[in-house]
Amino acid sequence: MSEHRRKPSQPQGGGRAAARRAAQQRPGRGAGSGRDVPTASPSGPYADPSAHGSRAEARRAAQRGTAGRGRGSGRAARGGSGRPDKRLVNYPRSDRDGWKRFVPSWKLVSGTALGFFAVITAGTGIGIAMVSTPDPHKAAQAQNNVFEWADGSQMVATGGSMNRQIVPISDIPRSMRDAVIAAENESFETDKGVDPMGIGRAVWNMATGGSTQGGSTITQQYVKNTYLDSDQTLKRKVTELFIAIRLGVSEEKDTVLAGYLNTAYYGRDAYGIQAAARAYFGKDCKDLNPAESAFLASVLKGPNLYNPDGGIGAAATPALNEQRARKRWAWVLDREVEVGRMDKTERAKYTDAEFPARIESEQARGMTGQIGYLVDTAKAYVMKTARITADQMALGGYTIRTTFEKPRVDALAKAVEDTRNEFLDEKKRPEFDTFVQFGASSVDVKTGKIVAIYGGPGWDQKYFSNNANTGGVPVGSTWKPYVLAAAMEYGTQNSKGQGISVDSKYQANDLSVINNREGKPLRDASGNPFKQKNESPTPYGYVTLTEAMEKSINVPFAQLVFDVGHEKVRNVAKSTGILEESMNPNNDASFALGTSTPSAIRMADSYATFAASGMHREPFSVTEVKKNGDKVAGFEAPTAQRAMDNAVADNVTKVLENVVQNGTGTKAKKLGRPAAGKTGTTDENKSAWFVGYTPELSTSVVLFRSNPNSKDKELQSMKGVGGTDSIHGGDIPAAIWTEYMREALKGAPVTKFPEAEELGVVADSAGAPSPTPTAPVSPSTSPSASPSSSPPPVSPTPTKGGKPSCKPWELYCDPATNGGNTNGGTNGGTNGGTDGGNDGGIIGGPSGSPSPTTTGRPGRPGGSTGWPTRED
Repeated sequence: MSEHRRKPSQPQGGGRAAARRAAQQRPGRGAGSGRDVPTASPSGPYADPSAHGSRAEARRAAQRGTAGRGRGSGRAARGGSGRPDKRLVNYPRSDRDGWKRFVPSWKLVSGTALGFFAVITAGTGIGIAMVSTPDPHKAAQAQNNVFEWADGSQMVATGGSMNRQIVPISDIPRSMRDAVIAAENESFETDKGVDPMGIGRAVWNMATGGSTQGGSTITQQYVKNTYLDSDQTLKRKVTELFIAIRLGVSEEKDTVLAGYLNTAYYGRDAYGIQAAARAYFGKDCKDLNPAESAFLASVLKGPNLYNPDGGIGAAATPALNEQRARKRWAWVLDREVEVGRMDKTERAKYTDAEFPARIESEQARGMTGQIGYLVDTAKAYVMKTARITADQMALGGYTIRTTFEKPRVDALAKAVEDTRNEFLDEKKRPEFDTFVQFGASSVDVKTGKIVAIYGGPGWDQKYFSNNANTGGVPVGSTWKPYVLAAAMEYGTQNSKGQGISVDSKYQANDLSVINNREGKPLRDASGNPFKQKNESPTPYGYVTLTEAMEKSINVPFAQLVFDVGHEKVRNVAKSTGILEESMNPNNDASFALGTSTPSAIRMADSYATFAASGMHREPFSVTEVKKNGDKVAGFEAPTAQRAMDNAVADNVTKVLENVVQNGTGTKAKKLGRPAAGKTGTTDENKSAWFVGYTPELSTSVVLFRSNPNSKDKELQSMKGVGGTDSIHGGDIPAAIWTEYMREALKGAPVTKFPEAEELGVVADSAGAPSPTPTAPVSPSTSPSASPSSSPPPVSPTPTKGGKPSCKPWELYCDPATNGGNTNGGTNGGTNGGTDGGNDGGIIGGPSGSPSPTTTGRPGRPGGSTGWPTRED
């Protein structure tokens, strides 16, 4: 019995039964719980006595079971509970283990791809069948843009004025077709109307919120031209794609090309090749020569940047546009040779001297007087605020309510023209009185609205530069109030962190040495101490800052800017709306005397901050915009921001009131109401300014001389202009300002500026004859000391726009003499060394910067070649 127990259990039924049981006993493969537990048979004595043979048979049976997986009952077992998988799509796969369950079968992959292709094909077919081909007679018709005065009355309707005539391909010269195909779509005659790669990029970018992209083929661009709204949406792009595909397979290439050329925008309000030929060359398109055709093909790149008339934005000046157009024109001609559409002999005929001459713009003839400048200013504001492209703006449909008040615009134009007619005589003094330019701007103090500008003689007079918004004209001594405001706001190194009083005394004698913040003399190009020049050799001695401003003496402010710190002055100027890119970046003394070049609009708006007791409002020219009757968001009035302490602003106003009553701006006294202002005149009389304000209006007037047709538009001296030896800001500009303000404020109640509280501590410059020359003591007459030992920080208003590639002040630099010393070599020390002397130049020398500038830019040349500010 014990021997029987020691024998291994034998499967019943011999080898086959053992094989079946062995297959069923494989762990993890059972049908129920997933695992079978073998049981021993009690009838051991009746089994095969060969245990070895039974195990071998069992292994073979197990192998047969494994080999049978995937077929018959094996598949059923793996599907669960012995039932086959009844899913329509066997995914994840029931016949695989682990990660292999998620690897699709070739049947699934091929079936899915075939189904997707079928859906796309069916969808494309339906889409193509549903769209219709564009009709060039109805597509891309330009609408008017209506500009309104501030009171809602219509100023002008622009755009949509060209007679766009559809012409057949037979009337479009071969030279025009070749130029456009070479420049825009070399494969046009062989492609199917679409660029799959380009479409993929465009769809992906728009679907993911990236930058929008237009169609790259001529066919796609033609389709795009049929959509007046130009919305960059996925729906519109898909619709364009279907139309382009339909055109590519159903229309002749000549039909598509003619449709594109008849609907494209060429600038000058010209839609279509016939209108463009008439607008630029005064001829029918069939008469265009290859040079003119290449020009029009160049303009198609983007009229705002390639129309030599100029466009909207700082980068779209007539000079820059002409430069771009010439380069593009030459490239198009070269491209025609490259793709075999023009031979080299023909190309050689068109040199730069053969760049096509254009007729006067019809658009310019319609923009008489100041209208062109008003429209230009409002357009720029709308495009920047609503992010509208120039081409979208040109399509029209906008109604734009501006801030411009017609009575005040007319009053400003009359004041300028009256003075021009009385003062200038180009026939009598052509060598002096030609190219004298005027610019002006007037801003509402309480809102920041630009109520009037004077941009120039008018577009109809072929003068397209807007002098109210021009750069490159240094502001002269009108910059000094920022230095004074910074001293009162931040204090000086002599006031121990407290704002200083306008009673502080500074050396004012001509040719005084200017010291840096360490108290060491600045050095000129020869290494000698730099001496600042005034216009007058009067030995003023030490004067208060009030008197220095009244007489516009240079020396005190040249020293004060170092005592305060250049960056703090910049902060104050920026907080009042002066754009940083218009500022002289060098830390020299000339910075304090007006070598920066803000526009007339910015200067008027900036001084309005003083008038508003330190509250700054960004200038704006549009109050409401509607597109096809629907209001466009984003044109609310800019929010006011605190630029400086009200006591500082009011004290600046008090000092500038004294300038009008007793100083260089006394001509403005004729206004007959409270007024504050500052004159500014630069060396060699290259510019003259008057910027002044009342509690209601702030207005700037600039006078300069520059040939608008020259490439560099370099400023010229105004000596001898109007038969006078020299021109000061307190002369012609102040007279224009007074005449305009008298008319603009007619009937308005007379109001006074807020009373200025006494502010700051007396902190005289080093060497002043005072019992406490450097100690910051409160004046006995000032019971109210500085409101705080730590003046409120300035909150600069964010500036707009990017920095120009060529800084305005660099136009007048001479790299050969600048030398890269402490402020660009001979940067004029503090004002070209001749600051105050029209043609002094006897001192000259380096910048007032005590160390090399960090900008690396050259400074303003010294001597008689410089253009520093002088006294007014």
